[in-house]
Amino acid sequence: MLCEITFILFLLSVFIYAGIMVHDPRTLWSGVSFWGMLACLALFLFFAILEYADQLASYDWLIGILIVLFIAVMLCVLALPGFMVVMFFVEGIKVIRHEGLKPSNLLSLLFAALLYAYLAIWPRIGDLAGRTFGTLLYSIISFSAAYVLVVMSMYTFSALLNLIHLKKRRNADYIVVLGAGILGTRVTPLLAARIDKGIELLAYNPNAVLVLSGGQGPGEDIPEGEAMAAYAMEKGVDKDRILMETKSVSTEENLLFSRRLMEKENPKVILVTTAYHVFRALLLARGQGMKCVGFGSKTKWYFTLNALLREFAGYMKLTWKRHALVVGVMAGILIGIRLLIWFL
Repeated sequence: MLCEITFILFLLSVFIYAGIMVHDPRTLWSGVSFWGMLACLALFLFFAILEYADQLASYDWLIGILIVLFIAVMLCVLALPGFMVVMFFVEGIKVIRHEGLKPSNLLSLLFAALLYAYLAIWPRIGDLAGRTFGTLLYSIISFSAAYVLVVMSMYTFSALLNLIHLKKRRNADYIVVLGAGILGTRVTPLLAARIDKGIELLAYNPNAVLVLSGGQGPGEDIPEGEAMAAYAMEKGVDKDRILMETKSVSTEENLLFSRRLMEKENPKVILVTTAYHVFRALLLARGQGMKCVGFGSKTKWYFTLNALLREFAGYMKLTWKRHALVVGVMAGILIGIRLLIWFL
């Protein structure tokens, strides 16, 4: 009976996940539904193995494989927090070595230190709190930290899911490449990778126009859009297939001003930026009512982790009210329970 119920739950979770991905994957619910689907699958497999244990008993090799998989999954789950600490610490050192000692380059190291403190030091503080008001404060802070880590996990998986595409031919009308700073009049390697990705997609979408978006910032001799256009034409892109947007100074303005250049009322748009930046750009585009899909250009792995933390911080800045509401409601529940216990 439980096997059948969990199978129905799994099928329902598959439909929910598929519906979100087909309708609009540019939401945190894409990652949440993905994890829900995996959880329902795990439950179904667990109860299926229990129900059909007698039939499986004659297949020693299958039982062996299942046991090995179970142990591997458990080890991965238990080792993941420690692995994250080591990974962010090592990659944080690499960022500093390659990019220099700047506040923005310390994010990976800071995250590793905070995660280590939360895993190794924070529980001991909880032991010291005892049955006092400190216990309540400890519970609220612990929930808040765990909640942020869960949201970060969902953000990461939603970002990864939005980078997966089965085809590059999308019958697009416009391919918007977001700017990323230039040196004088030359594009940087990071920006060149974005433009190269846009040019690659242009070949798969013959009716599309390349929109190169970026204004002029400090230390830049010309607008980024002009430098990007010059680079694209050097790579062989026809001038007639290029539109320049040269006024924007942020991702929000990149999207807004690029949309004003599009003549079609409901154009099919491909958004191109660095892989770690795609999901937040898609969220901003969704907020502006622009329907689009996102493709990411590659960058160095050690830099990606640091940049992903910045992107997540940017997401939390955009959506802090809803997350503060969740934490506030939970804090209210914990305080209510504690007061009830005190009065009783």
